[in-house]
Amino acid sequence: MRTGFFAVTLSALLTLGLALPGAAETDKKGFNTYQDLNRFVEVFEKIRAEYVEEVDDGEVLEAAINGMLRSLDPHSSYMGPETFQNMQVQTEGEYGGLGMEVTMEDGVVKVVSPIDDTPAERAGIQGGDYITHIDGEAITDTSLTKAVRRMRGPIGQSVIITVVRQGVDEPFDVEIVRDKIRLASVDYRVERGNIGYIRISSFNEKTTPGLKDALSGLKADLGDDLAGVVLDLRDNPGGLLNEAISVSDMFLDQGEIVSTRGRRPSDRARWNATPGDRADGVPVVVLVNPFSASASEIVAGALQDHRRATILGERTFGKGTVQTVLRLDRESAIRLTTGRYYTPSNRSIQERGIEPDIEVLQTETSGRRVRREEDLAGHLVNENGPLKPAAAEALKDAAGDGEAPDGADTGGDDTTDAPDAEATGADEPHTDDRDADAPAGDQVAAETAPEDSEPVDRQLERALDLLQGTEVALSNMDAARIGSGRSTDQAAQD
Repeated sequence: MRTGFFAVTLSALLTLGLALPGAAETDKKGFNTYQDLNRFVEVFEKIRAEYVEEVDDGEVLEAAINGMLRSLDPHSSYMGPETFQNMQVQTEGEYGGLGMEVTMEDGVVKVVSPIDDTPAERAGIQGGDYITHIDGEAITDTSLTKAVRRMRGPIGQSVIITVVRQGVDEPFDVEIVRDKIRLASVDYRVERGNIGYIRISSFNEKTTPGLKDALSGLKADLGDDLAGVVLDLRDNPGGLLNEAISVSDMFLDQGEIVSTRGRRPSDRARWNATPGDRADGVPVVVLVNPFSASASEIVAGALQDHRRATILGERTFGKGTVQTVLRLDRESAIRLTTGRYYTPSNRSIQERGIEPDIEVLQTETSGRRVRREEDLAGHLVNENGPLKPAAAEALKDAAGDGEAPDGADTGGDDTTDAPDAEATGADEPHTDDRDADAPAGDQVAAETAPEDSEPVDRQLERALDLLQGTEVALSNMDAARIGSGRSTDQAAQD
């Protein structure tokens, strides 16, 4: 069926070529649209007839479409059915699955832990269990990505997994009915008794409600003792633009958050904060690193420009472009770069990223080079010009030599295997839901490998020290005012 579809598409393409505005004319480089479309079909027919092995028409044409998009920039791409479903899961924040975190150990899928109140937990799956078969088919020596795909699927459909458990002599089968699993993108806790820590791992449709719950929970736990908030955006590859705007708005009371500019003047848009700071003005420190990208950079840039937060960590990825998902049919779409975004002070982050107010290098990244937007082949250059060679090298030298770490976009499809997403079926994103995604890579989520815990988090420790120091400084100022007989309001008026 797919071959037939592409054959019809080719025929339509040639017909439309005759009707395209200026199709018979040549462009600035001397290309004639109709002639080149005809040449494309001729090449395709020669491949079908002469290639050493028989080819799949659909695969060849799909590769040609993707190549056309990839020639534009690293973030434009074609999304077939599987990739399109992956994208929907990432943006919706939920999928049909079993509900467990898994990793790969010696070629076998190992359960790290079942997620609370999920089918896996209710079925008695335990941390440390090994899964050897899914529906009777062995999954040993397969990739974790493929194994997870087998676990996910339509809600209400059962799956049988074969479990090997320590202390049990024989493997045994467990039948589990898939249910809706929600990907939590926000987590929070209290640090050092009076500082709130909020981690945002991605910007999907669950992020804003999750952040509201986190702030409400911290206020309920600490009340007036809340001394500050650490907002952790490290290793956050981005997500939905409207979620980045909403998150920024929660910490701002007024002013611009971000603006976008496209090819035409009509493509320009601007978003402003609404009255009300949900953090009640407490000091905020935002943690960033080279894998904080796109939507993360929007938030960090807005809070930095408004001096609402101190940005701490390392220079961010530098993806300052917005991708719009344009659906082709019910199962496929293209992700097309349609604009650039700018911080409130009119900074373009493309290539350059967000420079932290306080640079703190983590031990594990200080000795190797990481890949950022400026390292990607075909990336769009910053309007103010590319990074000067000396400046670029200086920035790279700050991270040292090495290879691109997991999660960095190396020019591949932003959503393919990112990771093992399965769809629940979503409507086409509206204009305000444009994907501000950056390098997707393998992101930690339910039924994927968890992040390794860090023995010492230097950046977090510095942020906590900073917030505790701010609290002490404010307390000393209050004591001085009281000793001088002046009220806080009087001192503020001086």
